[in-house]
Amino acid sequence: MVRRLLSNEERALWNALTRSVRPLRAQPISAPPLASPPMQAPREKGLTTAQPARPVEAAPRMPTPVLDNSWEKHIRGGNIIPDMSVDLHGHTLSAAHVRLNQVLGAALSRDARVLLVVTGKPRKTGGMGADARRGAIRREIGHWLETSPHADRIASVRVAHPRHGGDGALYLILRRKK
Repeated sequence: MVRRLLSNEERALWNALTRSVRPLRAQPISAPPLASPPMQAPREKGLTTAQPARPVEAAPRMPTPVLDNSWEKHIRGGNIIPDMSVDLHGHTLSAAHVRLNQVLGAALSRDARVLLVVTGKPRKTGGMGADARRGAIRREIGHWLETSPHADRIASVRVAHPRHGGDGALYLILRRKK
């Protein structure tokens, strides 16, 4: 694929977009190269050079922190019943990441609405040694879900009710198929 340089208008749009986005991780943003003003093609009599506007891709839908009242009532009361669950205890970070994506894909293919993900309780103190590794999966799961190929199908991520693991587990509320 041949890359082209951005026009001044496209460059201004790109800059406005990059200022409005919160990065997943702190990384420097490299902007595409600036183009010189586009050359005008010679006009033929009766023809215009205006191009039809191309549709802009919709931004992916991000999980919402609050769902409708019915969902909220079920979550608070512990009356929600997970359709599937996965326990990531004892996995390495890379194995847990792979397993999460596998189960999430399976849940979506089965039209599941609620996936219970058991991550283990987050580390409460800044200890050293073996305790420093505690909560590693829990720390990374937010990033994994944001970058998942299924991120647009996740409606909400919520801490589970104590009956399902409390702080050591999460509910993934999945969107219905379109």
